[in-house]
Amino acid sequence: MQDTFPRLLLGHAKTRPDGAAMREKEYGIWQTTTWAAMAQLVEALACGLHQAGLQRGEHMVVIGANRPRLYATMLAAQSLGAIPVPLYQDAVGNECVFPINNAEVRFCVVEDQEQVDKMLEIRDRCPQITHIYYDDPRGLRNYDQPGLGSVESLIEAGRAHAQAHPQLFLQQVEQGRADDVAAMFFTSGTTGNPKGVVHTHFSLINRASVGARFDKLTAADEVLAYLPPAWVGQNIFSYAQWLAAGYVVNCPESASTVTIDLKEVGPTYYFAPPRVFEGLLTSVMIRMEDAGALKRGMFHRFMDLARRVGPDRLDGKPVGLLDRIKYRLGDWMVYGPLRNNLGMSRVRVAYTAGEAIGPDLFSFYRSIGINLKQLYGSTETAVFVCLQPDHEARADTVGVPCEGVEIKLSETGEILVKSPGLLKGYYKNPAATAEVLTADGWYHTSDAGFIDASGHLKIIDRVKDVGRLKGGAHDGAMFAPKYVENKLKFFSHIKEAVAYGDQRDQVCVMLNIDFEAVGNWAERRNLPYAGYTDLAQKPEVYELIRECVEKVNADLSRDELLAGSQISRFLVLHKELDADDGELTRTNKVRRGFIAEKYGVLIEALYGGRHEQYIETQVKFEDGRTGSVSATLKLSDAKTFQPVKAAA
Repeated sequence: MQDTFPRLLLGHAKTRPDGAAMREKEYGIWQTTTWAAMAQLVEALACGLHQAGLQRGEHMVVIGANRPRLYATMLAAQSLGAIPVPLYQDAVGNECVFPINNAEVRFCVVEDQEQVDKMLEIRDRCPQITHIYYDDPRGLRNYDQPGLGSVESLIEAGRAHAQAHPQLFLQQVEQGRADDVAAMFFTSGTTGNPKGVVHTHFSLINRASVGARFDKLTAADEVLAYLPPAWVGQNIFSYAQWLAAGYVVNCPESASTVTIDLKEVGPTYYFAPPRVFEGLLTSVMIRMEDAGALKRGMFHRFMDLARRVGPDRLDGKPVGLLDRIKYRLGDWMVYGPLRNNLGMSRVRVAYTAGEAIGPDLFSFYRSIGINLKQLYGSTETAVFVCLQPDHEARADTVGVPCEGVEIKLSETGEILVKSPGLLKGYYKNPAATAEVLTADGWYHTSDAGFIDASGHLKIIDRVKDVGRLKGGAHDGAMFAPKYVENKLKFFSHIKEAVAYGDQRDQVCVMLNIDFEAVGNWAERRNLPYAGYTDLAQKPEVYELIRECVEKVNADLSRDELLAGSQISRFLVLHKELDADDGELTRTNKVRRGFIAEKYGVLIEALYGGRHEQYIETQVKFEDGRTGSVSATLKLSDAKTFQPVKAAA
């Protein structure tokens, strides 16, 4: 029975040994690893790790980008009954200390010199680390540290050990059970230390298989693995579902070549958070603004048609003959080339999750023929809780409960979930586990929402973030900060937003501009600027952002529940919010409480009616050095609108 990841691997290696399992782009050339070769590699790594002393039930850290050898290392650890713990490759050394010590990690397998340096830097605080293996040897020739070695040497030692003990690998795999712990994922920790989410082979494989059946995924599908493997979403799509469905996982050469590699691979199954879809659309719109008048006019004319009939066409609804002919022409002249330019010409199913996606952004992709859908889940639920069926994709819901899932709402409106994919618990944290898991198996999501008349789940915001305005014209009105922030982030000129208003008399926001999009906008208007800080404070930029804010306000005024959440005042921050500065999590979620504390002087200035405020902020550079950025920020008012009463 194929109820563990190593058994799934061996099943593929037996039934289609020469089929492509993974591809990796190296020096501009795609290298293929077959299922048989992957199984042989996993056996060598498992025997090498066994000989080195990795024990059943022990944790092993894996840090790096998506690479066949790192995936094989995770499979090798699972073959021995050990537990891989992927960590974010862009995390600084300090962020790795708690997870490594919490999980009592002795073995670390990392990608390259950058990650080796990180492990060596924190070794004095993690003295239990005895083995550090690296995949890419560049820059490491003269390193001489105890326990440091290459993955290549581990493989060679493992092959020799396998020859001497030919049954060892299969015997170890045979000992594995479905309810054994398969992996541990550390949450990004918006407050306090991250928590280790413990998942079994059963919970991960069950959810991966349910998702694969839902979208009819087969071995013929292809994906591009470009997001951090430490994020459970990437891990499910390019590891758990890879082994459950047997499709091909493609690993890009580097982060900078992802868009090129996306076009070369042409995945059929694609997954990205809204931020990626926003970035792709922003790059398209920037190029269109630079195009000639004829091309620009043709693009906008056909896009107007696509927005009107494209989603209906994709949803299987009737479309008039003339519109069908026009759309076919538009597909030949605009939509087809656009899908190809985005690398999505072969996409059969595309998903977005992690944050709500703007309705206009969602409809844009569906209007040009990309089957973009939303899903709902979390690290604790092994991702798949709700999925949108084909022909039922909507921007304002996250789909229907998928196979095996039950959903109910608490008295406070919190969504509770019961599913085969729930976490086993938080590692060494029974108190936190008891907070989220009830005795009868319900998981507290901390999200507020409801099931609509069509059976789809709607998410409003995090329960703890949903607040009320106090005083002023909208006293007692509901305030949902994430809802407001996501509406703002739809605009290509706004990259990030942080809204405040709970227990206040009005809503104020702090914004980041999208430097590339606004920079391009400024250059086309011959507006000079010296960098992000200078550009962000230009009066012309403030007028541009004010237009976006007031469009959001007009939209909010038509929402009976959230009309009071209209934005009264805003400012554009002098620096981009950054995970290295603690302002975002590693999955790019806003740490609202931390930001409120760090930029308290700006919040008080917004609510105090001031029109400018000086601030100096410490920042951390990529090389680890610290410095400061200072500026006198403008604070601006925005027009709000009377709530529009719904027709009787």
